[in-house]
Amino acid sequence: MDMAACVDDVGKPRASRKVCVIAAAAAAKPVRVHSSMYASLRLLGPREVMGFSDFQFVPARKSRCGGGDNPGGRDPRRFPGHREVYLYLRDFYRAAGLTDSVRFNTRVVRVAVAPPPCRGGPGDALRWVVRSMDAGLWKRCTDDQMAEAHCVEEVFDAVVVATGHYSQPKLPSIQGMGDWKRRQMHSHWYRVPDSFRDEVVVLVGCGDSGMDIALDLLAVAREVHLSAKSVEAAATPAMSKMLARHANLHLHPQIERLCDDGRVVFADGGGGVVAADTVMYCTGYRYSFPFLDTEGKVAVDDDDNRIGPLFEHTFPPSLAPSLSFVGIPRKVMVPWFFEAQGRWIAGVLSGRRALPSEEEMTRSVEEFYRARELAGVPKAHTHDVEPHKMYELGEKYCDFPRTEEWKRELMAIISRNTSDDMETFRDRDDDSDNVRRCLQEWYALAEHQAQDEEDPAAAAAQAPVHSSL
Repeated sequence: MDMAACVDDVGKPRASRKVCVIAAAAAAKPVRVHSSMYASLRLLGPREVMGFSDFQFVPARKSRCGGGDNPGGRDPRRFPGHREVYLYLRDFYRAAGLTDSVRFNTRVVRVAVAPPPCRGGPGDALRWVVRSMDAGLWKRCTDDQMAEAHCVEEVFDAVVVATGHYSQPKLPSIQGMGDWKRRQMHSHWYRVPDSFRDEVVVLVGCGDSGMDIALDLLAVAREVHLSAKSVEAAATPAMSKMLARHANLHLHPQIERLCDDGRVVFADGGGGVVAADTVMYCTGYRYSFPFLDTEGKVAVDDDDNRIGPLFEHTFPPSLAPSLSFVGIPRKVMVPWFFEAQGRWIAGVLSGRRALPSEEEMTRSVEEFYRARELAGVPKAHTHDVEPHKMYELGEKYCDFPRTEEWKRELMAIISRNTSDDMETFRDRDDDSDNVRRCLQEWYALAEHQAQDEEDPAAAAAQAPVHSSL
């Protein structure tokens, strides 16, 4: 769903500001389905560490939990399905009273620096022209000229780009892709396994989605073949257990070529060949901001999928603080981490916090790039954030309290379990005594939040609205 949140008077106490938070916007030639979520998808991280700081992701009250098969019920599991995440975000939206700040079904077509006559205020600060239109009209427009006639332009003091990065598929380049006559698809379009019944399916990529979808397909497909960049790197304990349990699952090196008769030839030097019905690319996603015109000051490296320069993955030095990004980092706990970014941005825009100078931020970005290069980290992993860095940003830039030790301990347990067994880690119960003891206090929040949901007006009066949204 396309959405733009227009927030006035962010935090104050400076002169009134008008901020546009672009929360979902597709590319100029987008995939028509924005979501990449398949039916069986469950969280990879535990709900205990994910939630907003003042609205924890606690399970709904048991009286409202109807079980996984009840369409109207809630999912109380530690690693719930994606519908439960949607319901949690909906509950937060209502409790925080965000109705007047969000403009749904609005497609952002272009964001650009406003011309000088539109600028003003202290230091002749940058302002931004945001061109948008009704998303329903956009879908019905047959040409650009027609769409242009329905656009509305507004001027904002600041823009926060929070569009996510799991909707524009990234595809590999494999010899024969254009001639292969059988089904090829990206995991973005995968939803349910039914249409793959009795097929031979080749999955390209052994990341989280590749392994997860492989497990989903094994019950119906005749054979599932995983293709990895490096068989040695992919042969983890979790992968070894999957291969041992499922005789119809196979691991291969990269694909050398696709043949027009349906054969898939693997680059293993031994002539490994599979006659496949489907090739599915579980190869990740690209950062894409085609609506954003910064005159080259912020750019996406198409080869390495890096966006920059960005200070702490958030502020472009030459355009800060009037332009910022939420949600660029990967391998972080969401929405907790995005809240930390949002609170930092709100603090800067309101004048409560100050950024380093442009020169200092630029130097910091360059030093970060050099450090990653010296450590042998590929450019494509620029925005992968290590756990301690994730916690550090929240503590350093928005005064989040130090993440509780029991939550850090829980994350360590989950990380160990995930590496050990991809199939069972979500349903294991091997918490330490300390984690169990602290969880009792954490679960007590459930009753309070349930009462707040029954009286959202009272809850909104007590809790501050998150300017990060």
